[in-house]
Amino acid sequence: MSNVPGVLYPQEPGLARLLAPNPSPYTHEGTWVHLIGDRELAIIDPGPDLSGHVEAMLAAIDGRPVAAILITHTHRDHSPAARALKAATGAPVVGCAPLDIDSLSGAEASFDHDYAPDRVLADGESFMVDGHRLTALHTPGHTSNHLCFADDERGIVFTGDHVMGWSTSVVVPPDGSMGAYLRSLDKLRQRTGDRIYYPAHGPAVPDPQRLVRGIMSHRMQRERQLVRLLEDGSSTISELAEAAYPALDARLLPAARGSVWAHLVDLEERGLVQHENEQWTLTA
Repeated sequence: MSNVPGVLYPQEPGLARLLAPNPSPYTHEGTWVHLIGDRELAIIDPGPDLSGHVEAMLAAIDGRPVAAILITHTHRDHSPAARALKAATGAPVVGCAPLDIDSLSGAEASFDHDYAPDRVLADGESFMVDGHRLTALHTPGHTSNHLCFADDERGIVFTGDHVMGWSTSVVVPPDGSMGAYLRSLDKLRQRTGDRIYYPAHGPAVPDPQRLVRGIMSHRMQRERQLVRLLEDGSSTISELAEAAYPALDARLLPAARGSVWAHLVDLEERGLVQHENEQWTLTA
């Protein structure tokens, strides 16, 4: 059964989700907004600034004080509604650092250019709301500024786009880094007390360690596949992507090319491949 945008879905005591109306091949049903607390709230990733969506969030808030609007990263499906929500509630915007958008040649369109946090959380810094301590976990990879938020007492991690149950995360250079993504996955893998993940897209993940191990294994398999394709003579990102993802929905081909590029950059940083112009080859 499909979830309905604008409806508040309670998950467990002091936690509910509300779906933004932005479905797509990249966002699944849309962006899940998380409301933490009962008497006082924190809102994680308010989503896109779309007609009716901010009004739906305000209806869910129902006059309760909002201690903070927490942002995992600054893609346009996550942070833009923070400005309207801040204006309506007076809550500060807290979370990831802003990016230098001008340095992201070719990728600027996917980012929120106007993101301006009131407070940036470093790795390990915490924020209290209604008796719940949320701790920032710096998890770069999908974006360089990505944060997850952990409620260690309850074994909950709000994973943004870092780990999702419906799909692997899109990692596209220059801001996305496959090496950083794998290290961030390993960081979560080592957190043995986590009970459940709540991602920004797709369903909750009740067996998070198993999923993280599976994603890491999948990425290593993809890397080995790309090395074999290079051995067989494929050399451009487009050739490699078409060979590695033969039955992929055409709408997702740009993401597939980005993933291949990210793997190649990681392999190049480790001295295993090299490139000249658009031609990639294995090092001797």
